[in-house]
Amino acid sequence: MNVEAILAADLLPLIFYFLAVLAITAIMLGGAYVLGERHSAKAADEPFESGIVPAGDVHIRFSIQFYLLAIFFVIFDMESVFLFAWSVAFYESGWPGFIEALIFIGVLLASLIYLWVCGALDWRTRRQRLDESKLSSEG
Repeated sequence: MNVEAILAADLLPLIFYFLAVLAITAIMLGGAYVLGERHSAKAADEPFESGIVPAGDVHIRFSIQFYLLAIFFVIFDMESVFLFAWSVAFYESGWPGFIEALIFIGVLLASLIYLWVCGALDWRTRRQRLDESKLSSEG
């Protein structure tokens, strides 16, 4: 057999898997489109929470800092999962695993310091920062 035939034989399961994923995705999206309801009633467009019609505006504006904090939490929380997995396999990984974990923790600390220096963890408003800079420049 030549090299191309061997590569084609090795890639055949991957190609079948890719086609199966595409087919399942198309079936699920097509089924949802065909079986989904198509009506436009006035009540269907209104917000509804736990049987109570809400009072006030449903579009509350949150500060971007809430979303940034949530993203930072998810990022650093996932790293704690990796460190937990490393601690479970501590004896099997030996010194190379320990050094890799130290590098990993170093990267985490460097990213946390970078976020701190950039001001991403600073919750003060622009006006509060300006007032503080005026006070520090006067004094």
